[in-house]
Amino acid sequence: MKSRIIGSAFAAALIIFAGYAALYIAPVDMRQGQIYRIFFFHLAAWVSTFTALTIVFVSNISYLATRRQRWDSLGVAAAEVGVACCTIGLITGPLWAKPVWGIWWTWDARLTTTFLMWLLYVSYLMLRGLMEDPRRRATLSAVFGIFAFLDVPLVYMSNRLFPTQHPQPVFFGGPNSGVDPTMAKVIVLCMIAVLVIMIPVLIDRYKVEGMRAEVEELRQEVELRTSQPAGTHLDAPARTVNVKEVL
Repeated sequence: MKSRIIGSAFAAALIIFAGYAALYIAPVDMRQGQIYRIFFFHLAAWVSTFTALTIVFVSNISYLATRRQRWDSLGVAAAEVGVACCTIGLITGPLWAKPVWGIWWTWDARLTTTFLMWLLYVSYLMLRGLMEDPRRRATLSAVFGIFAFLDVPLVYMSNRLFPTQHPQPVFFGGPNSGVDPTMAKVIVLCMIAVLVIMIPVLIDRYKVEGMRAEVEELRQEVELRTSQPAGTHLDAPARTVNVKEVL
C-alpha cells in the first residue's frame, strides 16, 4: 500500500510538472501562438494509444498461440485503455485544429483512418459483450483485434503516404522536420508523464479482468454441478481458487 501511494504521488507530480512545462517552459510557436500548447498532450495521448493497441495486438496473437486466459485479460485491458487515450486524442485534435485550420474536422486520410481505428476498437469491446462463452469470446475477439490492428500502421503512415490537412510529421519526417530543442524536451516529458499514468491503469485493469474471468469460470462450474441429477458426480475435481494466478 505504501509503494502504491508513493507511485501515485510520483505520477501526479510528474503530470503536473509536465503540464507546467507545456504551459510555461516551452517557447511560444511563431505561427500558431499559444494554442499550439495543446499539441504536447495531444501527441502524448497518441503515443499512449499506439502503445496500448500494440499490446492488444501482441496479446491477441499470444492468446491464439497459447489459449491462456491471461493474454485475453491483457488484451481487453489494453483495448479499454487504448480507446480512452484515442478518445482524448480525438477531442484535443479539433480543439487545436479550429483556431489553426479554421475547421473542427475534415475527412482527410489521417482523420478518417483515425476515426475508423477508434470505431474498430470500440467494436472490439462491444463484440466481447455480445458473447457469454469465455473461450468463444476470447477467440473471436482475438481474431477481430488482429484485424483491427491493420489500421494502426495506416494511421501512422497516412500523412506520409497521402496529402492531408494534418501537419507533416514532427519527428522522423524528413530533412525539414523537427522542433525547438526545448519543445522537444517538453514533448518527451509529456509522453513519459502520460505513459506513467497509463501503465499502472492498464495493470490494474488487467488484474481486475483476470479476477473477473476466474469468477466467471467458477460460476460456470457451479452451474454445471448444480445442473447434474442428484447422486451424479463429475469426473473433474472441484477447482481451487488462487487469485494470485491472475495477479
